[in-house]
Amino acid sequence: QVQLVESGGGSVQAGSSLTLTCTASGRTAGSYTMAWYRQAPGKEREFVAAVQGRRRNVTEYGDSVKGRFTISRDKTGKTAYVQMNSLKPEEKAIYYCREKTYWGQGTQGTVSE
Repeated sequence: QVQLVESGGGSVQAGSSLTLTCTASGRTAGSYTMAWYRQAPGKEREFVAAVQGRRRNVTEYGDSVKGRFTISRDKTGKTAYVQMNSLKPEEKAIYYCREKTYWGQGTQGTVSE
């Protein structure tokens, strides 16, 4: 079993940056791909970015964030980050971390005009 805890959410102005952190714990924590998703009010959950477990230089991004967001992982593999630049008001959402079938509780990101 894996436990995931997100942190780093907050309120920023449009055009600003925010970095979110996901820390995994548990017997198999950090062994698999870790990914970020987000869910805006009234919308479905959307894929943001992912980084592989073994090959930590292998990443994938959702079309709407390519070129602005960067996902990374620390040497232990148990902590993943997403650096979010040039944030837009429509990116106000709860941001979730996922590893395999496990999800964190989410962290709120708010972007004001």
